[in-house]
Amino acid sequence: MPAVKMYTTAVCPYCIRAKQILHAKGVESIEEIRVDQNPEERMRMMEITGRRTVPQIFIGDTHVGGHDDLVALDARGGLMPLLAGQ
Repeated sequence: MPAVKMYTTAVCPYCIRAKQILHAKGVESIEEIRVDQNPEERMRMMEITGRRTVPQIFIGDTHVGGHDDLVALDARGGLMPLLAGQ
């Protein structure tokens, strides 16, 4: 399974829900980067994604996007293959 990285904040309900979805799909470990604790990481996230909202989710080298993007990817049947490294 590719590494999963998520830019988050402490009180973001969409971040919490995205983590729940990923764990339900078998993801055991998520590298969380807290942008509320480190403004430099928020700037880096914005440079990489062009977005300023959290969560911003990466599976391997693929930028999935935010919570709604994750849900849409799963609805299209694309989440499990991505998690399987396909």
